[in-house]
Amino acid sequence: MAATELRGVVGPGPAAIAAPGGGGTGPPVVGGGGGRGDSGPGSGAALGTGSGSAREGWLFKWTNYIKGYQRRWFVLSNGLLSYYRSKAEMRHTCRGTINLATANITVEDSCNFIISNGGAQTYHLKASSEVERQRWVTALELAKAKAVKMLAESDESGDEESVSQTDKTELQNTLRTLSSKVEDLSTCNDLIAKHGTALQRSLSELEALRLPAESNEKIKQVNERATLFRITSNAMINACRDFLMLAQTHSKKWQKSLQYERDQRIRLEETLEQLAKQHNHLERAFRGATVLPANTPGTAGSGKDQCCSGKGDMSDEDDENEFFDAPEIITMPENLGHKRTGSNISGASSDISLDEQYKHQLEETKKEKRTRIPYKPNYSLNLWSIMKNCIGKELSKIPMPVNFNEPLSMLQRLTEDLEYHELLDRAAKCENSLEQLCYVAAFTVSSYSTTVFRTSKPFNPLLGETFELDRLEENGYRSLCEQVSHHPPAAAHHAESKNGWTLRQEIKITSKFRGKYLSIMPLGSIHCIFHATGHHYTWKKVTTTVHNIIVGKLWIDQSGEIDIVNHKTGDKCNLKFVPYSYFSRDVARKVTGEVTDPSGKVHFALLGTWDEKMDCFKVQPVVGENGGDARQRGHEAEESRVLLWKRNPLPKNAENMYYFSELALTLNAWESGTAPTDSRLRPDQRLMENGRWDEANAEKQRLEEKQRLSRKKREAEAMKATEDGTPYDPYKALWFERKKDPVTKELTHIYRGGYWECKEKQDWTSCPDIF
Repeated sequence: MAATELRGVVGPGPAAIAAPGGGGTGPPVVGGGGGRGDSGPGSGAALGTGSGSAREGWLFKWTNYIKGYQRRWFVLSNGLLSYYRSKAEMRHTCRGTINLATANITVEDSCNFIISNGGAQTYHLKASSEVERQRWVTALELAKAKAVKMLAESDESGDEESVSQTDKTELQNTLRTLSSKVEDLSTCNDLIAKHGTALQRSLSELEALRLPAESNEKIKQVNERATLFRITSNAMINACRDFLMLAQTHSKKWQKSLQYERDQRIRLEETLEQLAKQHNHLERAFRGATVLPANTPGTAGSGKDQCCSGKGDMSDEDDENEFFDAPEIITMPENLGHKRTGSNISGASSDISLDEQYKHQLEETKKEKRTRIPYKPNYSLNLWSIMKNCIGKELSKIPMPVNFNEPLSMLQRLTEDLEYHELLDRAAKCENSLEQLCYVAAFTVSSYSTTVFRTSKPFNPLLGETFELDRLEENGYRSLCEQVSHHPPAAAHHAESKNGWTLRQEIKITSKFRGKYLSIMPLGSIHCIFHATGHHYTWKKVTTTVHNIIVGKLWIDQSGEIDIVNHKTGDKCNLKFVPYSYFSRDVARKVTGEVTDPSGKVHFALLGTWDEKMDCFKVQPVVGENGGDARQRGHEAEESRVLLWKRNPLPKNAENMYYFSELALTLNAWESGTAPTDSRLRPDQRLMENGRWDEANAEKQRLEEKQRLSRKKREAEAMKATEDGTPYDPYKALWFERKKDPVTKELTHIYRGGYWECKEKQDWTSCPDIF
């Protein structure tokens, strides 16, 4: 539904993309009046009877190759052609609108015709008869001519009705100021001319005196320069006068162009917001009429159903499937605000206040890890009012309210990669390098399992912010993250285990909001080194996409390829994250992989999903038909299947706790002795975790302003050092050092040591004051 309604207004559907004039092949040509239902009652077009309608009636619209032509109710009014699924639907839901002023109308055959505005929108239509087709084409051509004429008159006329009073006043004030300045220049020019004449008269009198020849020559030079000065000043005044006349001539045209763009943007925003409200209304009505099967959050079944919400994106006519998931929609009140509309705390926890829950978590000992956090409050948020200004921009540079966040920082999310650290423990014990690579590949895939339901964004760390996770006693490893760059955002991570491995990475996050979806592209390499063998593996992360940003239920997909390389032996593993497709019969979130030796021979095949599990199959060569080696068939390899990794179940009531895993629930728990820059001590994040979002937003603004002032201070110091010619050291991370990686030859931040020693001494004098 979300894509259905949006696509008709702001973009092409599959039929439009595949149509002539729209960049594709289009539907097959349909001749005559053929087509089931063409001659049914009411199938033809009739003269419009609605208010202001030039024409309205039934036409057949091409949808896709599965459904072909479908009957739709079309309305032609005020230069716009809109369509609906039925006449009754005109009261609440428009399926698409095309502006005839910029459209081309093409007749295909006796009953078919095409309306296209250059590729963005293309409608393939069919009338019930040749007469009806001609009536529609005639009405459309007349409406187009009228719309083009009105548009031309609007552009050429000097009518200022479309210009707001504020803009006109500002324009008049600007022109009045320019006129005043030109008058001042004219006055100065008159004075220059007057004084220049007097100067030349005085110089002429000096020439008449009996002075040495050298003096006469100097006086002559001064006279010539005075003349040149007067000529130049006159030229300057004339140029200023010409500029003012040009500004007065074109100001109205510029102002009307600006106002037209503003009006277009406002109309687009209003249309999308109205579509979102209509979508919400329809879903509420559907919920009231249908009892849906219950899905248990956190199970494999519910995980698969998340992708169903994306099915409506594939066709603007999937009326059988688009409501099937009944996705929740983000409500859009009239005013943006963080009004509490009630809490979804239920059961035994409903009578526990947020302050009591926070007090409880502080009383937990280090050994007793917390198993819950305060439930997420139910806040209403006007998502579109914030996201409309973010299209195509880098989200890390746009201040966002905490309403979009989860109560964890990006450093803590990065640490969640270690949730299945036991895979690396097993890999460290492997004697065969190819088997070890299988476990490293499974570990790589497992890091994405925590994202399947996590549609909220983590907090962007402040520059110099750190996060430690000391699990040396319980799990044999400890981890440290530090934010080493603010723009672009970059975090360095170092983890070491007494079980024989070290993991390090520097990840730069780039993200773009594209209107309907958000793309998150991590940049940087991940390194895993095994101490006993010296095997050194590297790989990069794939792209994460968050779908249904404006309307519908948010769902996440991973797509791309990962190449894991053992730089000591030359072994490789290629993992393919298959993007979700409505037309694919494959399981959702599918991941496939092959483990090869340096010669390219495949030894293991990997198969699974990034949200559930990964299996490994040993590939044995068999003799092919021509005497060569061929791979073992899949059913023959079943005996060699080995389960490498399986996702842990989510905690009870995880849906009320941001879908955090057991590890994620413990990450923000308060611990004594951490550095003063640790994410657990970040005040806005702590307030947000405890449901005090208004206070969290205010605190977030304070921290961001403090960070901006620190950056400006560094820039001023750098500029002063440049002017003075003195050396200036740019910002350097505290616990990590930027240098060239010996393996990948990339400039990256590598742990320099010292953090755990400072923690043992509780010597944090070198830490910056960021909170």
